Amino acid sequence: MARGLVDLATATEAALIIASQARDQRAFAELVKRRQGWARALLRRMCVNHAEADDLAQEAFMKAWQRLRDLEKPAAFPGWFRRIAVTTFLMAKRKSRGIHETLDDAIPLADEQSLPDSQAGARIDLERALKLLSDGERLCVTLNHAEGMSHAEIVETTGLPLGTVKSHINRGTDKLRRLLAPEASAP
Repeated sequence: MARGLVDLATATEAALIIASQARDQRAFAELVKRRQGWARALLRRMCVNHAEADDLAQEAFMKAWQRLRDLEKPAAFPGWFRRIAVTTFLMAKRKSRGIHETLDDAIPLADEQSLPDSQAGARIDLERALKLLSDGERLCVTLNHAEGMSHAEIVETTGLPLGTVKSHINRGTDKLRRLLAPEASAP
């Protein structure tokens, strides 16, 4: 058994996906271990509540496990899983109060893990500023800037109209620029 764990720890993501599609739970657990930080960071940017984001990440991984056999190409996993995570977020928001808003272009947001400790304050400021956006703005800005998705990809993923996506991105980006401007943080 220890030998299998060593093999899983060094296996490529594609190999883990193929094994997971064959219902190997240990391979899927390794895949989750490798991707959970990214998934949680994505959902934390979209959610106001970190506990809710963590719950949604877990729910998204459970849905991925159930649907993994539908994935045709292992290389498509990141985008495929991102769509599951975003859909999980949207469904949770619709259940709680019904969201149907939009976003557009902004400055790319740094990935949570790419920031050195010296920039932890900037990350905290960004997280606080994101919480001040509407759900739609936060969703669209996160997908566009942090995930690098095009407007068309956001439309396809969220089901929002293109105009709404562009509007959310533009408004959300403008709000973030104002909130994060040096003079905005002065006492």
